[in-house]
Amino acid sequence: MQQWISKLTHQEVGTVMPDEPMSKYTTWKIGGPADALIVPENKIQLATLIRLLNEEQVPWMMIGKGSNMLVSDKGIRGAVIKLGHELEKIEFNGAEIEAGGGASFVRLSIMAGKQGLTGLEFAGGIPGTVGGAVYMNAGAHGSDVSRIFKSAEIVLETGELVTCSAEDMEFAYRHSMLHERRGIVALAHFSLEAGDRLEIAAAMAAYKDRRRKTQPLQQPCAGSVFRNPSGDHAARLIEAAGLKGLSVGGAEVSTLHANFIVNTGQATAEDVLRLMEQVKTTIASKYEVALVPEVFFVGER
Repeated sequence: MQQWISKLTHQEVGTVMPDEPMSKYTTWKIGGPADALIVPENKIQLATLIRLLNEEQVPWMMIGKGSNMLVSDKGIRGAVIKLGHELEKIEFNGAEIEAGGGASFVRLSIMAGKQGLTGLEFAGGIPGTVGGAVYMNAGAHGSDVSRIFKSAEIVLETGELVTCSAEDMEFAYRHSMLHERRGIVALAHFSLEAGDRLEIAAAMAAYKDRRRKTQPLQQPCAGSVFRNPSGDHAARLIEAAGLKGLSVGGAEVSTLHANFIVNTGQATAEDVLRLMEQVKTTIASKYEVALVPEVFFVGER
């Protein structure tokens, strides 16, 4: 066991799991071991952990639901942080919500709907955490996090715990200040409005039914693989190029949605990368369009 991992096991930073396979924590079910996966249970443990990792000069990264990342077959060097149960809690006070950064964004939207609160219907199909949603100003169906966000408690990369307002967050399209100033959302506060439970439920059911019919959600995947190019859709281009069903090893372009790559059973990260490259090359050749990945690769090459 590396010395820094041994040190952390004797500190109040949560659960420390050496050589933890990342395939257990990604929606693609792909990824080699992290040197250590660490699960802090509260914001104090999280802040302490970041300070100690800095002291030991250990690289670290955050993982939420693992829904938009491809982890290397060789794994991740350094520490991977995943928020624990205390930071997954959701509390309602009228139309005001306090949600842990590790809480499911989908679960939050469902709970809000059951409370008769409107404003989070768009989140029903975003399979990440609250913290991840704040980080990227996640959105769908014409709305996004910035419209309901009030404030967040964030542990910065220095280990300092700060409170940020909506203005501080500098929200833009799929962007927040956390893209420039590294930090982890421990808690987020949102403000919704009273709505009609039946209307909210109907809207969310329609979104869910559409996803079920158009996305391969029964197979391990990571959502849309490529960003939509300006004025077009990546899925349309990939399908028009006849690439549905194209496979490399255990990775396959979904036959249901062309911008999804599914793990048919034993796919490796290398399989996915090679398949993505084939798709990019074909689209560039046929249509002179450069597809840009929406998922990101992490770990050792």
